[in-house]
Amino acid sequence: MGSISELLSEEALRSAALEPLGVIDIGSNSVRLVVYDGAVRAPTPIFNEKVLCGLGRSVASTGRLDDSAVDRAITALSRFRAIARVLRVKNLRAIATAAVREATNGREFILRGERAAGVHIEILSGEKEAEFAALGIMMGFVDANGIAGDLGGGSLELIDISGNRLNEAGTLPLGGLRLIDVTGDRIEKAQDVIDEALSRLPWISKGKGRKFYAVGGTWRSLAKLHMEQSHYPLRVMHGYSLPARDAITFAEQVRRAKKLSGVRGIEEVSRQRREVLPFGALVMERLLRKLEPSDVVFSVFGIREGLVFGLLPEHEQRKDPLICFCEDYARLRSRSVDHAHELAKWTDALFQEPGPGETAEERRLRYAACLLSDIGWRAHPDYRGEQSLNVVAHSALGGIDHPGRIFLALSIFFRHTGPDDGDATSLSSRLTASVPRRTLKRARILGAAIRAAHMLSIGMPGIIDETPLCYKGNKLVLTIPRVYASLDGERLRRRFQTLAELVGCEPEIRLVR
Repeated sequence: MGSISELLSEEALRSAALEPLGVIDIGSNSVRLVVYDGAVRAPTPIFNEKVLCGLGRSVASTGRLDDSAVDRAITALSRFRAIARVLRVKNLRAIATAAVREATNGREFILRGERAAGVHIEILSGEKEAEFAALGIMMGFVDANGIAGDLGGGSLELIDISGNRLNEAGTLPLGGLRLIDVTGDRIEKAQDVIDEALSRLPWISKGKGRKFYAVGGTWRSLAKLHMEQSHYPLRVMHGYSLPARDAITFAEQVRRAKKLSGVRGIEEVSRQRREVLPFGALVMERLLRKLEPSDVVFSVFGIREGLVFGLLPEHEQRKDPLICFCEDYARLRSRSVDHAHELAKWTDALFQEPGPGETAEERRLRYAACLLSDIGWRAHPDYRGEQSLNVVAHSALGGIDHPGRIFLALSIFFRHTGPDDGDATSLSSRLTASVPRRTLKRARILGAAIRAAHMLSIGMPGIIDETPLCYKGNKLVLTIPRVYASLDGERLRRRFQTLAELVGCEPEIRLVR
């Protein structure tokens, strides 16, 4: 068993082992730099900055990148170069999309941009842009199956994904800025333009009954607006999901609004995004009517994450993004990642017959919760529950939907507070009210189990793997070897009794030689 100082030094060791990776994304609307902690399955952004330059604002009508927009972009690229130097980013990649590849002065911009950024800028084809968007979906979701759509300022990229396979792909001139340009900012003229463009890709009918993965800042703004209007308890975009019919209705509502200033919650959308929001809503509405998907799933993972995913070796790509993130986070923030793994195995017995059963996905979520169970140990005891819940509920998790995210957050909350729901106005209570009974019961059971285990192990590895749980008739039995008998006590027994009651059993602690 390592000391606390040895365990905490793992954070420094991991940071030293990773080399920051930067991606500059020069889009039709924004120019952005994202620096990740390394090229790994679940990379963490350590810096993220965008400048809304509007490079593609007039490309459709003039064929050129606007001079003032170019100057803003060059200034941003110079700053990004300096930031990358400060962060010691040795691997800096830069990509440019629709506006730059289509503008007559695009090559001229690239030469200036490369001097400013100090790095080669790759101009992506529409097909390559769609491929990166799909790889981003694969980075952020497990076994993705559906059509991914990445809406930018200049174009819409669509690609069919099934498992780890990329199928048909296409690019259409339906970006928000482009539609404003070609229609003279008259949304009533945009529907015909959109419908004609969508008719060029007959294969998108294969999206019927499958998921549609929505990528891009404009569509994320739509999701943010919907969350605000529906009083949704979370503010995390990634994995937010709507039935397709609800998404169509909401997109139509936004598109038809006479004044966006009167739309409830619009203050949550940046002013720069509001200009293109009605056009982005119309593109989503017409696309969904054509696709007929089952659900719309919003993704914060796009071409930048796709670029990173494409750099990973196959064995790294095959890893579970959720488990990778939780394991890394446990290594950084918990007392012992080894103890977290022991918890996952120790709780296996609870969810076997005659206890509550679980699906493979529920088991996966339970393991993730165990990995995250000790991330709040540095906080004041009175606040560990709500603080841990907030961290988990709003963290940059990939490979998980919102119901799964809420289960993780509640499990960690109950691990610190016991089975109580907390104050009626708190986030924990709002999340508790939003989940099915089965999910809530599992979260309470798992929280109680982790709570009892920590009272026995004091958060250190090498103990609970020798103190197994099992069901014996109507009893839940905890076996403690004599060598650990001194760790038995009133608080452990109270917590173990709570756990036993939650699974409908009598508690029994056995001390054995």
